[in-house]
Amino acid sequence: MLRIYNTLSGKKEVFKPLRAKKVGMYACGVTVYDFCHIGHARSTVVFDVIFRYLRFLGYEVTYVRNITDVDDKIIKKADAEGVTWEEIAHRYIGEFSIDMEALGLEKPTHEPKATDHIGEMIRMVEGLMKKGYAYQADGDVFFSVEKIKGYGKLSKRSPEQMEAGARVEIDEKKRNPLDFALWKASKPGEPSWDSPWGKGRPGWHIECSVMSQEYLGETLDIHGGGKDLIFPHHENEIAQSEGATGKPFARFWIHNGFVNINREKMSKSLGNILTIREIFNRYHPEIIRLFLLSHHYRSPVDFSDRNLVEAKMGMDRFYSTRKRMDELEGKELAPQEGKENLEEGVLKAIEEVKAFPGRFQEAMDDDFNTALALGHFHDLARNLNALMGGEGLRHGIPLNFLASAGDYFRRFGDILGLFQCAPKHYFEEQRRRELSRIQIDEHEINRMIRERQEARRQRDWKRADEIRESLASMDIAVEDGPNGTTWRIK
Repeated sequence: MLRIYNTLSGKKEVFKPLRAKKVGMYACGVTVYDFCHIGHARSTVVFDVIFRYLRFLGYEVTYVRNITDVDDKIIKKADAEGVTWEEIAHRYIGEFSIDMEALGLEKPTHEPKATDHIGEMIRMVEGLMKKGYAYQADGDVFFSVEKIKGYGKLSKRSPEQMEAGARVEIDEKKRNPLDFALWKASKPGEPSWDSPWGKGRPGWHIECSVMSQEYLGETLDIHGGGKDLIFPHHENEIAQSEGATGKPFARFWIHNGFVNINREKMSKSLGNILTIREIFNRYHPEIIRLFLLSHHYRSPVDFSDRNLVEAKMGMDRFYSTRKRMDELEGKELAPQEGKENLEEGVLKAIEEVKAFPGRFQEAMDDDFNTALALGHFHDLARNLNALMGGEGLRHGIPLNFLASAGDYFRRFGDILGLFQCAPKHYFEEQRRRELSRIQIDEHEINRMIRERQEARRQRDWKRADEIRESLASMDIAVEDGPNGTTWRIK
């Protein structure tokens, strides 16, 4: 039974959609004026996994993630570069798509752009004005927060706390500092659309109310985004949406925690914004997902080189396990022996592997606890490695279900968007990134390995050792084994 922590109620609740086996979910997307950073990666990965898990449970999910393609930041970027705002929006929509595909995200059911729904936004603003929730002031239209009952119920803040904590734009035309713009009168050189109040463009909050209702109806099952959106964005969405329809806007509110960089809050003022593209240069995208999902989605995460290296080591162990399993496929095994002949350690490992699916689902049913689910994956890998050891191979019984157990990586890993590469390709891709980082040519390494092998064949141990030491100085470790010489980056 799936239980979700609902920001609105402040507690975990049993999840039941409005319609049997159908879920409508909306997650706030990006404003396309620059490359995506690791904070964007966390939010998109969190809701991607929620999307995948709900489908795994048998729900028909309509998942909507919007794109804000007209905004002050987009206009400012366009002015700085001397291009149109449309060019900036188009460019970074493309870059966003590249990053999301690399991260392994499933495409949402709908990914609407704000500028495609201007007409619907104007109609919602008109409706709010007719109901007395909004007022016009010199071409601008503002929502009056005093007119809506329960304003602040999501953020649990009093009006005084909201006013003190909000980045309130000073505007003498507002009747209340907390009132927010539904429509903005156009300024010279800015994009604008015709409206009953003159030329202008929509405020930021109105687009999500309009687009979510356009695709999901007046009441959503799930609405979410980062914790930074709880106030004022999501609070304002509730106000205008419930003012327009008179119905509850969203039944479950899900918010992911912040990302810190080396224990400091990520912000442009600190100059520690880390783009997804920069991280991809050093780490396989699945390593980024593993790192993000190794923390509960509501908890903060600290992004650092040390933590990424730990995530890489964990992912290497997972793919090493899968590689061992692939190598066993098709091999001739010892005849199956009776269960009574198996050692206790082997029997325990078998039972632990069989328990994995239930434990994984139990973790995910507890508010999408990916950290605990990954803990069960680590246990699965450990037990499979034990069964692939000498004792397990000798008896044969464990290998009778290794294929199905190995399928757990593909089937349940798909829910997390992990373990979807062939092990060979994973290691090749990661090696390419690491070689690029230390700026060493792989062909040169292979040439030195061949030269060392020739020196060893001729028993020139001094020369062989010199080459090993040269490679070590380049952070290349050489390993000689029964199947030949291999190398890895330290």
